[in-house]
Amino acid sequence: MKAGIKKTNKVTKFATAGENPHKWHIVDANGKILGRIASEIAKRIRGKYNPQYTPNADTGDWVVVINAEKVKLTGKRADQKEYFTYSGYPGGQKKRTFNEMIEKHPDRVITLAVKRMLPKTRLGNKLINKLKVYKGEEHPHSAQNPAVLEV
Repeated sequence: MKAGIKKTNKVTKFATAGENPHKWHIVDANGKILGRIASEIAKRIRGKYNPQYTPNADTGDWVVVINAEKVKLTGKRADQKEYFTYSGYPGGQKKRTFNEMIEKHPDRVITLAVKRMLPKTRLGNKLINKLKVYKGEEHPHSAQNPAVLEV
């Protein structure tokens, strides 16, 4: 062995799906800013706060969001931000502002913001299912005893 070189037997440990117990968190979106709340939720779902975080594994928690219709944007963004959908047919593109989306589908606003912060892979498609967004205070996940997450 050469002088000055130490040989260690350290092995990198990768988390597997069954090792990490997934917790439940509840977030109240009342008066919160959309981007700030979405980035914190994406970190929780991805598991980046966890010491056993592995980029290619599901090490995150479940998140329940209530009062989705009361989320805000700063400045004039509520009138300027637009959501596009396209059916694939000529003339099939639809455009809605943030205010229109909040009135009709407030859950989709938060879901889209979080989904766009997750990886665009099969893992991202799996992780977005760990987000549950509800209009109003009521949610059906009280049996999981979600802990309050302050954002």
